[in-house]
Amino acid sequence: MVKIGKKEKSDQLYKAILMLKDEQECYDFFQDLCTVSELRSMEQRFEVASLLDDGMIYNEILERTGASSATISRVNRSLSYGTGAYAKLFERMKEPKK
Repeated sequence: MVKIGKKEKSDQLYKAILMLKDEQECYDFFQDLCTVSELRSMEQRFEVASLLDDGMIYNEILERTGASSATISRVNRSLSYGTGAYAKLFERMKEPKK
């Protein structure tokens, strides 16, 4: 898996995302930033990652989400060999609110 090098990306986008205050601001920002197709693709990949993390098998995920086997496989590789960001986020999402 190719990771984006520091020199190849702009920090501005990531810093801007961290400045969003709530879910509505986040939703509005991504609506402005992305096409409907891009948003749906990201939402689908995140759902696939969540279902894989919960132990669901490929065929069930394919049926439930409509994601292609290639998408499911790519997301699974990210879960297994990526940066660990999915795992961190899923863990945080399971934590009780303080």
